[in-house]
Amino acid sequence: MGFENNDKAKRYWSENIRLVLSLLAIWAVVSFGCGILLVDVLNEVHFMGFKLGFWFAQQGSMYVFVALIFVYAAKANALDKKYNVQED
Repeated sequence: MGFENNDKAKRYWSENIRLVLSLLAIWAVVSFGCGILLVDVLNEVHFMGFKLGFWFAQQGSMYVFVALIFVYAAKANALDKKYNVQED
């Protein structure tokens, strides 16, 4: 286990950081965009008895964050296998 060369390690971490930043961008759009910026538009729609903008601000962004954790785990495992640094 481990990297054979420094170039391979740099490529691995570059892909890993790109993955993390893209998932954080999704979470920022959902939490900030849907919970704050678009709240008035989303409040026109009701979800489970609540205004959708309120729901995103209170619950939705947390659900998206938890889902993104699972997405990261799956993508990071695939990245580990791609670079042959997975844990056994």
